Amino acid sequence: MQPLKILTYNIHKGFNVGNRAFVLHQIRDALRHTEADILFLQEMQGEHSEHPHQYPNWPQMSQTEFLAENTWPHAVYGKNAVYAKGHHGNAILSKLPLTCWENINVSPFVWASRSLLHGVIELTAQDTELHIICIHLGLMGGERRRQFKQLCQRIEQTVPATAPLIVAGDFNDWTRQAGKYFYSHLNLKEAYQTLHQRYARTFPSWMPFLTMDRIYFRGFNALHCERLHDSPWNHLSDHAPLVATLELC
Repeated sequence: MQPLKILTYNIHKGFNVGNRAFVLHQIRDALRHTEADILFLQEMQGEHSEHPHQYPNWPQMSQTEFLAENTWPHAVYGKNAVYAKGHHGNAILSKLPLTCWENINVSPFVWASRSLLHGVIELTAQDTELHIICIHLGLMGGERRRQFKQLCQRIEQTVPATAPLIVAGDFNDWTRQAGKYFYSHLNLKEAYQTLHQRYARTFPSWMPFLTMDRIYFRGFNALHCERLHDSPWNHLSDHAPLVATLELC
């Protein structure tokens, strides 16, 4: 099997920094240029009652369908924040077929809903299943610690210990606690840290200094990992994407 190119990105609902412009079309072009096999996307706008009338270039299809069209034939979306005007959440876009998926609520608060989007890809040639989990964790330390434990429980209960696994997304983990849970409980490694001995700084995109976005894995070797922070990325979302190339062990 060829190595997989994995990308995680908080797309900020398709708006640039400060919500000054709707840039989903530019985001789609930039994502296609990466030629990534699987995208882990956060803050995907599922529905919004007002934006289609406010922005002439708002797509007629959902943001997930719009980004996936003609490039990633397999796409799933899970809402994790619901409000009067609509909802947003996580999405997985893949060139490989997803056999099943589930969206799991991990938020203790109605007003700050969070979820884990867990999908399974059947790697036919290897006769094994790849489990992938897209996450966007909470802003408060106590909330994140609870979500780390819920994520660990989810993996321990539903992912075979021998199955390859990728967990990626916006961890909001500037205090760097996630690794303690993932390494000790699940034997997960982080791609950028494995190759560069530090976490990637991905926020804010115009001058990244917080280590918010991660790609954790097991059952793979990390061949390459980089933060995409030059043009056009520094003019799009408020996060910089993280992209990694992983080879199945």
